[in-house]
Amino acid sequence: MPSPAPLQIGSIIDTLINDECISTMARMPEKSIDVIFADPPYFLQLEKQLRRPNESAVEGVDNSWDNFAGFPQYDEFTKEWLIQAKRLLKKNGTIWVMGSYHNIYRIGTAMQNLGFWLLNDIIWIKNNPMPNFRGRRFTNAHETILWCAKNKNSRYLFNYRALKQLNDEKQMRSDWYLPICSGKERIRTSDGKTLHPTQKPVALLYRIVLASTKVGDIILDPFCGSGTTASICKSLDRRYIGIEREYEYIEAAKRRLANSTSGGTTDATALALHLHEPRAQARDIPFAALVENGLLSPGEKLESGCRQFQAMVTSDGTLAYQQRRASIHKMAAELAGRESCNGWTYWYYSGEKNAREEAGSGTNRKKKKTQRVPLDVLRQTLRTTLSQKQNDNSCTIDDERSSQKSYS
Repeated sequence: MPSPAPLQIGSIIDTLINDECISTMARMPEKSIDVIFADPPYFLQLEKQLRRPNESAVEGVDNSWDNFAGFPQYDEFTKEWLIQAKRLLKKNGTIWVMGSYHNIYRIGTAMQNLGFWLLNDIIWIKNNPMPNFRGRRFTNAHETILWCAKNKNSRYLFNYRALKQLNDEKQMRSDWYLPICSGKERIRTSDGKTLHPTQKPVALLYRIVLASTKVGDIILDPFCGSGTTASICKSLDRRYIGIEREYEYIEAAKRRLANSTSGGTTDATALALHLHEPRAQARDIPFAALVENGLLSPGEKLESGCRQFQAMVTSDGTLAYQQRRASIHKMAAELAGRESCNGWTYWYYSGEKNAREEAGSGTNRKKKKTQRVPLDVLRQTLRTTLSQKQNDNSCTIDDERSSQKSYS
């Protein structure tokens, strides 16, 4: 019997595939996925029907997809899909895998053995967990999510600023207090029963997608269930690929996607979906570039915001204060007595030079009052100038090509 044909990434983007995840992933091209979110079977090993104190049955996880012969079989299954996951990730891609105490430690061991680089373990603390009806253990009120880069050298994406703004301008911590999926969010069958026992809340996937992807990224969910990941990707203008072996789940996910709103690509939605990451933008303009491009001169003085310190700009793009030379950030941290400090906002330069140039030439020129301006303003000026030069250069090249065609 011939082997199934390879899957071209362009043909499966924004689709849900009803099949086994390992065999399907094996047909996909390597290094084609930006981020993977995986919520694999937990292997809960339930032996009896769980009941409430009033003897009503609890809708637990007793599905066939969560049954394995034992830990060796589960470990082999875990290893096989993780091998495919690593093959599919781009060199700077990341993977999120979640689970409970039943399986997460076995998964974590397998991931580290395969060379994934652990970035964080996120603890999802459930605001409204299911109680422990038997009263013989602590209420199980959390799950663990492992966030890993493909390897130690991956230059992975983390939208720090977006997560900080999402958390009311405080750094996002690794303990996430979010309610479990319930109420109208919970997808149910026609007779009112829970469709998928481990359906994840929208808020959880929203945070994961926002943290590690950008518009247009391709996200794979190899255990997509009722389609929460795909639904979030659609609303945030990311591309998704979902794999799910259970026909009932995949059909529910398709109906869910049909009723979900797309982020779209209009100017208005593009602005709404764009993540503002000034820290990432800052890397394109080093402080030395201000000296190289003549916006600052060696020997010129910069003043701290508190006006207590003055440091001299050097020819190599460092600052000199007394006998000490360091970067704008290290010098600012030392003088401010902190472990770290943003030199772009700590240091100020005199706006007198630029003010004189703007006043124009001539004997009747009036000297404008000197202004203290944050160093970051100068960086923004250079960024704009370089961007304009790049655009002008592109236009010139296009004009030259057009001229060559007209004479050919």
